Amino acid sequence: MTDGPWWNARVAGALGAEDASVRLQAALAVGSNPGPDPEQGLLAALVERCAVEPDFFVRDMLSWALTRLPPEITLPRLRRELGSERPQARSQALHTLSKIGDRRAWAWITRDLLRDADDEVARTAWRAAVALAAEDDRPNLVDDLVVQLGRGDREVQLSLSRALVDLGGVIEPALARAAANPDPTVAAHARATASLLRDPEAGFDAAIDEARRVVALGPQRAATAAAAAPDTNPPDTNPPDTNARHTNPRTGEVTIAVMETVDVETSDC
Repeated sequence: MTDGPWWNARVAGALGAEDASVRLQAALAVGSNPGPDPEQGLLAALVERCAVEPDFFVRDMLSWALTRLPPEITLPRLRRELGSERPQARSQALHTLSKIGDRRAWAWITRDLLRDADDEVARTAWRAAVALAAEDDRPNLVDDLVVQLGRGDREVQLSLSRALVDLGGVIEPALARAAANPDPTVAAHARATASLLRDPEAGFDAAIDEARRVVALGPQRAATAAAAAPDTNPPDTNPPDTNARHTNPRTGEVTIAVMETVDVETSDC
């Protein structure tokens, strides 16, 4: 039996167990078989646990379980959590909404959430907004994100850069303006993000270091300094291999004929 008050009460109890593995299994059980009527207490138990769960893997399983419930009951409950006073409740609600992927939730990601004073909430809001924003909404989203360039530590700045890069070429004009910002932290972050847009495989640390150098020296002096820098790659001092190799097509045996070096003397004719 996997539905009804008895089942819901048992799951709710397991979700509050001291052992993280028990909580993980409880969330997995709900997501695997939520039953025909999960609204009776089960939804509330999952959402409430999201707000206080300390274990990352359990939180992720809770979000997954919520994605398995009917959206018509899950979305309104998650929307209420976006206004919670508890930062983790807001963050987990945003994360779960991004996983559900229902674009109706885009309108619920307000400017206050995108600029939330809690870094984790803001980072999650950026990711959720990028995932849910329609094409026509992306320019406005760019404006809300670009004003936060230079915010926080490395992890916060990396999250913002990734969110902006995921929006694509629409961010280029805003990044160009931000690169001229008198605040060197903002300008460097904008330049690093532009570098990642051009080459998504480039490392963020290398991009931000180069951007800071350019901001400190100015683009022209930075280019001159780069051109004048010595080549750090040593020349290849190994002589070319002049030996001839021959592979027997039947046996695959390789034989090497050593070529002797002959000094040729020239004489006047």
